Amino acid sequence: MNTATVGGFFRVLLLPLLLLALSIGGLGAYYETNDDLIITQLLRGVTAAAPVTDLHLYFHGFAPILAALYAQFPAVPWYGLSLYALLYTALVLLFAVLNRLLAACLTAWQITSLLILFFCLVFIENSLWFNYMRVPLLLAGAGGLFAAQRNHRSGAIAVGILAFGLAWLIRPSAAVLGLLVAVPGGVWLGQRRGAYVLAAALLVAGVGGIFLTLTRSPEATRFRVLDVLKSNLNDFQLYQPQPKTVHDTLGVQAVSHWILSDSALVNEAFFQRTVPQNTDYFLRESAPAKLATLGRLVVRDYFPLLLLNALIYASLLRSPPTRGRLAFWLTQLGFGLLILGIGVALKLPPRLGLPLFTLFTLGNVAYWLRLTIAARVPFPRLAVSILVVATGVYGYKTLHRKQLLAAERFHHEAYLAALNRATAGGQMLVTANLEVAYKSLSPFQVYELPGRQLPLTGWATLHPSLPRLRQKLTGTRDFSASLYRLANKPGVQWVLAPEVVPFLHRYSQHSGPSERLGLTFTLLNRITADSTLPQLYEVRPRIIEKPQKPKFCNSPRIAI
Repeated sequence: MNTATVGGFFRVLLLPLLLLALSIGGLGAYYETNDDLIITQLLRGVTAAAPVTDLHLYFHGFAPILAALYAQFPAVPWYGLSLYALLYTALVLLFAVLNRLLAACLTAWQITSLLILFFCLVFIENSLWFNYMRVPLLLAGAGGLFAAQRNHRSGAIAVGILAFGLAWLIRPSAAVLGLLVAVPGGVWLGQRRGAYVLAAALLVAGVGGIFLTLTRSPEATRFRVLDVLKSNLNDFQLYQPQPKTVHDTLGVQAVSHWILSDSALVNEAFFQRTVPQNTDYFLRESAPAKLATLGRLVVRDYFPLLLLNALIYASLLRSPPTRGRLAFWLTQLGFGLLILGIGVALKLPPRLGLPLFTLFTLGNVAYWLRLTIAARVPFPRLAVSILVVATGVYGYKTLHRKQLLAAERFHHEAYLAALNRATAGGQMLVTANLEVAYKSLSPFQVYELPGRQLPLTGWATLHPSLPRLRQKLTGTRDFSASLYRLANKPGVQWVLAPEVVPFLHRYSQHSGPSERLGLTFTLLNRITADSTLPQLYEVRPRIIEKPQKPKFCNSPRIAI
């Protein structure tokens, strides 16, 4: 094995592992949202009647394997280990692409230095601020670039298709999006081979999508439809609710609190009645605010990539036009419209934005390296100065984020420890907004709470496993009736966010099994002084006294 081969092996396989280990060991790893821990709890059976082996929307094929591993070895953080292994795979593929791309113009030490800089300026956030959505976006895009670059190797095509297939199983829509954004780079790297990889991957996605559609159960279909509808309202602010009845007003309030379990209150017909499409509202109210937020976040979060692209554009504008230049500028326009569409019509959180900007910028770099050496960096001193400043600013930003995330994790872990002490001996927890405390926790730790949990809030309350849990705990799938039975059941402890309690009180009065029933909520003690986190309540049924009709005297009326 010659020196070049050993160097390539180190840069492509060992250097990514070393950088990830240093990042996790030095900066830590933190969940960007509460989604990952919610998924973990479903897989472990903490918030379900049994470990969930079908999440319906994501982790197709992964869910039964992870559930079985948690059942066999419950103390091992299988979810975090599995996804970080796939994140490492994506990083290996990206390093392989960059290593081969830079080999023609740089020395081995220069390539190594640039790979380290790429990780520190671009990739480190994916390790530090983790969310499962980052994995399929990066894995699918990296697989496509890797396969397209190695034009005459069938093994590379197989690797690319396998990477896309794994990404698709995790989150189909994210895998397709990641691959599509990488298409221009695949074309610059591999010409026709990039189109072949795209066609094969889309064929895999199409066959998989048809299979999922044909095998999806009615309850899974309902979950999928309602998940989209609640996201359009809560996450994307596409609609303005217009309830016309008390029942629908209660439904709007339930959705705003993410209390989605009552199928009689929150269903497809409810969304059709109360949140009709209102283009005027979206264009007048929602779109301008989202556009301003998008512009601010893009500049703040992705400025190293924006500066790199600006240098590439300056080089291209100063160099003679070459074949494919028009196509290049059209791809820039297309990507800008894509980001604008996602940010305004939906939203562009960091877990989505950074992978997309990364994959697209790598494609631009591949095109830029076609230029002559003299034309690539027209202002070398200015370019180096910009990179130095960007590195310093981004380094400060990363350290500051690490401090904020570490403080938030400490706060949330202290709260969960206090909750464990306060609820020790309980058989079951009924929770509302407990998922707020899941943010910034560690992917490499298994968090335990006493007893089984029945969540009243969160997107998981739409999952088909929750009615089965209510049936097991209370003997009924009905959400309203189950609340009353739980209020009468010994060993049940209610851990509720204070802002949700008034709604639950109103809901119990309007949706109880009898008009005369309601629930009382009494704060027992504060687990924490933080009012954004749930507290321990006593919940009991009560009789609502109807106002008595006034009694009238039977004496004869006097005409006036």
